[in-house]
Amino acid sequence: MSIQNWARLGLLIVAVAILVSGPYWASRGTMRLLIEVFYFLALAQLWNLLAGYSGLISVGQQAFVGLGGYAMFSLAMFAGVPILFALPLAGILTALIAWPTAFVAFRLSGPYFAIGTWVIAEVYRLVFAQIPALGGGSGISLPAGLVKAMASGRSARESLIYWIALAIMLVVVLGIWIVMRSRVGLSLSALRDNEEAAVSVGVRTRSLKFVIYIATAGMTGLIGALIFVQKLRITPEAAFSVTDWSVLVIFIVVIGGIGTLEGPILGCILFFVLREYLADLGAWYMIILGTISVVIMLVEPRGLWGLILRWRNITVFPVTRRK
Repeated sequence: MSIQNWARLGLLIVAVAILVSGPYWASRGTMRLLIEVFYFLALAQLWNLLAGYSGLISVGQQAFVGLGGYAMFSLAMFAGVPILFALPLAGILTALIAWPTAFVAFRLSGPYFAIGTWVIAEVYRLVFAQIPALGGGSGISLPAGLVKAMASGRSARESLIYWIALAIMLVVVLGIWIVMRSRVGLSLSALRDNEEAAVSVGVRTRSLKFVIYIATAGMTGLIGALIFVQKLRITPEAAFSVTDWSVLVIFIVVIGGIGTLEGPILGCILFFVLREYLADLGAWYMIILGTISVVIMLVEPRGLWGLILRWRNITVFPVTRRK
């Protein structure tokens, strides 16, 4: 291993160690902010895998956030499953529901696929708004007994959620990195660059897209379950919000650099900095975000990471396979 790789590994270990110790040095407000950063970064990396590496531009990932959240609430409240076990089960259930969903979505392509995924998410929102046992349109809250059973106190619960969110984020980022350095990643790169050429060299593009779609749906469902464990309440509008779980995630990826692992990290940092200073501006907040996106894409279509590469050719997560 080269000195550069050892340095990269050392910095990664130090960064992870600092983040793992977060509950011991961070305030409650800082922990809640970091939890948001973790799950938004995980959602952004998953959407980047779907769109940036597989060419599947989805505007309906909120469907799986909502399905994961409602699956977790249903398992915990009606099946008596402890919340910590309900979280991974919610991800699995979401992946299972995404299976037939994929058959519908994959009948479409290009912009029709993007619109179709949004329509599917709206259908799920309307369906869950009609279920009285889950609170209908007004939503439902987790019973206090289930919340207390999760951890001994509020501080312990917040620390537990923090560590779970951090673990999910690390699994997503490192997992995608490993995948992109494998033969599967090579096939995805070929698929993204030229689907017809990928087919000609033996890449089973449809099967590959299908697997990526199901996998990202399951992980998105797991993240959705965690989001609403933290919030303690779920409503159809919040669970299936296209703005929160698709528009902002797409902004993070596009502004940072689609098709790279480093891009969503930069985009996530910029998004939370902008939110900190602009969120009180109401509708102007979204207008400013849109303007920044357009300007950066005009200057450098590869996003912020593309601007950095103009200055210096560096790679934090190398995905080139070497023999």
